[in-house]
Amino acid sequence: MSKKDKYTKKFKSLFDKWSAEFDKLEDKIKKTGAAPGDLDERIKSAGADLKERLESARKEYGELEEQFMDQVHAADEFIHVKPYYAIGGTFITGVFLGWLVSRK
Repeated sequence: MSKKDKYTKKFKSLFDKWSAEFDKLEDKIKKTGAAPGDLDERIKSAGADLKERLESARKEYGELEEQFMDQVHAADEFIHVKPYYAIGGTFITGVFLGWLVSRK
């Protein structure tokens, strides 16, 4: 599995997780058929849950960002150490893409 696929999968799972959490929160709000005092308490509880989940999402996003930046720095270092490999790879990729685009 490539690193791009790995990060795409992590972002998708993070998005799916938070989408499900927001759906749960929406269901909690819809199911409230209580007195105004109870409703205020439930809203405060839902707000606290949401705040906790957002903090968790920020932490997970920070970890993913840190991993991504580590990979960017590793790629930058590789290009500085072996620039001809990067130039050759770019050239071959350009030739291959040009060949694919020119085919009819």
